[in-house]
Amino acid sequence: MKLRQYLKKRIVPEAIDRQVDRMRKVTGSLGHDPWGFQEDAAKIGMTLVRPIHDYWFRVDSRGEERVPDEGPVLLVANHSGQLPLDGLMIGYTLANRAQNPRLPRAMIERFFPTVPWLGNLLNQVGAVLGDPANCARMLENGEAVIIFPEGIRGSGKPYRERYQLKRFGSGFMRLAMEHNATVVPVGVVGCEETMPAFGNVRPLARWLGVPYVPVAAPVVLPSRVLLRFGEPMHFQPDPEMTEETMARHVDRVRNAISDLIDQGLSERERVF
Repeated sequence: MKLRQYLKKRIVPEAIDRQVDRMRKVTGSLGHDPWGFQEDAAKIGMTLVRPIHDYWFRVDSRGEERVPDEGPVLLVANHSGQLPLDGLMIGYTLANRAQNPRLPRAMIERFFPTVPWLGNLLNQVGAVLGDPANCARMLENGEAVIIFPEGIRGSGKPYRERYQLKRFGSGFMRLAMEHNATVVPVGVVGCEETMPAFGNVRPLARWLGVPYVPVAAPVVLPSRVLLRFGEPMHFQPDPEMTEETMARHVDRVRNAISDLIDQGLSERERVF
């Protein structure tokens, strides 16, 4: 607590302090919400991410104004790269927008909380264990939630398969319909090149109990990142929904993301 207060006082600029204060947040008397989000930690996190966003990845974002200012939202994106940089850049972009900023919550893989200190740190800045029950509760609370329906299939793919969307799970669609959440597709271009992987050491991954151990670049490369936010989509609940209809809805979102990726790739003038 003392370290957090010290860092906030020493490094958080007034602009970020005011920006976070402008956002809708529901925290209890102890200063955090049920998932561990802590306002001062978010301010410190934004301060540390800003130079990475602005100068290392030089993020070019378009369409973030399409994300509703309030109410439950699912930001559905392609998983891009070995590290969760895609969610970090999406979250910062929305938190930093000039009009009606939102601090979205990111669904993280189950193995992240097993890393000492990392789980608590991610919770404090807004990340939540990627469990359907957690996502449902956040949507009920009117949160914007970043999800990656490809899961590990997307983040762990080799560089030769970059920007090739993997199979989408359908859980996000059920949640969107059950909670009347707006779905905003997001195409991420650039994170595939930040830490390209050329293989997976499966025996070591099994021994460590993690999904994969990539043979990847030992540093995070300064690839230029492009974010493209698509038109909001709405799916009405249907008690007689068939699996075939559900699959068609999922494919609509997947196709929209594919188009946004193609748009970003066509607009990208250079990788670095």
